[in-house]
Amino acid sequence: MSLEWLVAWNWSLDGLRDCIATGIQSVRDCDTTAVVSVACLLVLFVWYCYHVGREPPRPYATVNSLMQGTDASGLQNGYAYCQSPECVRCAHNEGLNQKLYYNLQEYAKRYSWSGMGRIHKGIREQGRYLSSRPSIQKPEVFFLPDLPTTPYFPRDAQKHDVELLERNFQTILCEFETLYKAFSNCSLPQGWKMNSTPSGEWVTFYLVNQGVCVPRNCRKCPRTYRLLGSLRTCIGNNVFGNACISVLSPGTVITEHYGPTNIRIRCHLGLKTPSGCELVVGGEPQCWAEGRCLLFDDSFLHTAFHEGSAEDGPRVVFMVDLWHPNVAAAERQALDFIFAPGR
Repeated sequence: MSLEWLVAWNWSLDGLRDCIATGIQSVRDCDTTAVVSVACLLVLFVWYCYHVGREPPRPYATVNSLMQGTDASGLQNGYAYCQSPECVRCAHNEGLNQKLYYNLQEYAKRYSWSGMGRIHKGIREQGRYLSSRPSIQKPEVFFLPDLPTTPYFPRDAQKHDVELLERNFQTILCEFETLYKAFSNCSLPQGWKMNSTPSGEWVTFYLVNQGVCVPRNCRKCPRTYRLLGSLRTCIGNNVFGNACISVLSPGTVITEHYGPTNIRIRCHLGLKTPSGCELVVGGEPQCWAEGRCLLFDDSFLHTAFHEGSAEDGPRVVFMVDLWHPNVAAAERQALDFIFAPGR
């Protein structure tokens, strides 16, 4: 075996030497004009590579600006569509797909394409996915293909975070009650946001809004905000991540709508849950319970309402967005990069 290998190795060297000699002779046989032309082409190629490398990134609109919009009443993130050409949720701006693909390429250059197949497929086919989805589930901004779909998720889907939230139920409730004392009949307290609804009142108090911390609000709920840092699957670094207190007054109906993506699970921890309140996701109704978490996919068509009386008081939940359990760790990292606030 050793002799055969040595003979083959010598033959390879002879072949390589012959190849090099042939190449040198070919260059000698070429005229000066051909050599100069090849040299010029090489110089141009090197200059082009240098120029492209130094070129600043193209001035795309940021994902965050495409995600946000203001309606005629000045309400942000409400579900009365604003029709603004800059709001991808309302106008379905074609520029978003180009921006997402650019962000994915930037991520792959810095890190790796490994594990990016599903995200690449989702971005490449985004227009088809969003237009051809059945009406029961139609995320308005980004659809990640091949994720298991169901309107509601069992508590075990994100067991650690569900149990942690429920253990801290009293802490969150106490901070809400302190906040709610500031309400009056004449104005909305600072930090609260009024959302658009066909009837009643729906107000929210954001600690994290589309991946951005709201420092003034977080200082008013310090223990709740610290709790977010202990959650293993909380979406805190991209525009699909939110954490807020959501309050529905009696007589409120939220218009049926779709969430922006299917990569997350929306978690509601019941703080105050009077009778006559329901959440309906994908046509399936569920009721909240105080101190218990309810997990659902808000990319399904969903609505909520409070049909109780004024004496029942408001329905109050603490809402936080968690990762869908079937989004892999590598995909989460890439999606945080692609959908980073301000990117």
